[in-house]
Amino acid sequence: MPTAVTRNLASLVSLALLIACRSDFEQPVLGIQAMSFSNSEWSEPVNLGPPINSQFLDAAPTLSKDGLHLYFTSIRPGGFGLQDIWVSQRACVEVECPWGTPVNLGPRINTAAVDAGANLSADEHLLFFFSSRPGGHGSTDIWVSHRADPKDDFGWEDPVNLGPDVNTTNSEAGPSFLRHEGDGDGTLYFYRGDPPITTDLYAVRVTKDGETLGPAVAVPGLNSTVEDNHASVRRDGREIFFNSRRPGAVGGAGFDIWVATRENGHDPWSTPANLGEPVNSRFAEFHPNLSFDGRTLLFISGGARGGLGGFDIWMTTRTVNGK
Repeated sequence: MPTAVTRNLASLVSLALLIACRSDFEQPVLGIQAMSFSNSEWSEPVNLGPPINSQFLDAAPTLSKDGLHLYFTSIRPGGFGLQDIWVSQRACVEVECPWGTPVNLGPRINTAAVDAGANLSADEHLLFFFSSRPGGHGSTDIWVSHRADPKDDFGWEDPVNLGPDVNTTNSEAGPSFLRHEGDGDGTLYFYRGDPPITTDLYAVRVTKDGETLGPAVAVPGLNSTVEDNHASVRRDGREIFFNSRRPGAVGGAGFDIWVATRENGHDPWSTPANLGEPVNSRFAEFHPNLSFDGRTLLFISGGARGGLGGFDIWMTTRTVNGK
């Protein structure tokens, strides 16, 4: 594996029920707020298989709100650079609708450098990702692209660097955008640092148009003395998943997926807890991505877990009130 790919592996690193006939943001969020996930259980993870996974690295999955579009990072043949962002589509969320052959997002999003870690805004007009392309501030920076049609996977405009409120001479990666109710603005979570030394989770206010509203700050209560990165926040802002190399990993493999919660979007996060088995295993787990309804979690794990390549995308779902 090329050195650049190896160096950025930690940076990289639903088929569930979706809320039907909802086109707005607030109603699904209210549905989530009414749910209690406190006693839910995650199912045995399932490898998404081909054509999503390949013999090459496939990572950093992001599912669209309707569950019909899956963005992810891959080093499979047909790309433009070291790591590219790809998208796969399907006609429905039921099992009879398989994922289509992934398509590269093209040269506006992908370059000869690293382009990875895609994340969609709630209205799906914005695509956040990180890149080592020229024009940045450091090793990898976070960029944002806009599209007019939220269903056009290939209508993305030229990306814009998020600037010095987010990007530094250090590495910034793993964006996850949470939209706030009422004002339309939101919070962008990301991580800063150079793996495999130390990375920390940061947050910055961002407008609905992708403009920052002040400098990013480290997220209180989530970071440790080792690597903490690649967060995914539930759409009501009350649950955050991220991968960490802190002590307490299942099987001692190092990286596991951890979770923290809070009563509302203004409260501090709880002490992070290991998500445990069956999601975490004796192999490393990375890159959690929670579906819009909070019921499906995508993540990646090594081929030794039973995948097709170096790292594959896996899926687990959780019950709500026994369903």
